[in-house]
Amino acid sequence: MAVDTNKFKGAFHVDGTDDDPLIAGYISTASSFVQNAVGEDTDGKFYSDSRVSTLFDTAVLSLAGTYYQYRLALSDVQTYSVDLTVNSIIGQLRGLYDLIEGDVDAT
Repeated sequence: MAVDTNKFKGAFHVDGTDDDPLIAGYISTASSFVQNAVGEDTDGKFYSDSRVSTLFDTAVLSLAGTYYQYRLALSDVQTYSVDLTVNSIIGQLRGLYDLIEGDVDAT
């Protein structure tokens, strides 16, 4: 299930097309963020692995949704953002990355 604008809009109940370019940008940014946090897909198979793809897509959808939901952050009080969903999934993906990419290096 690769995350795209239609899947995002279905998950977050967004109607219309006015925000489509914005949503596409958030999806792209979230995808890059998760990949940078986990690791580079050296052989092009890691992020398409069945153990990884649903976790990756959920992390991207969650983070893109956070970007969309909180796109304006104006406050005179310091805040600390915590995205437990994305952080926990990134931890799992890092473990799988070490396992899967380690198997590739061993061959």
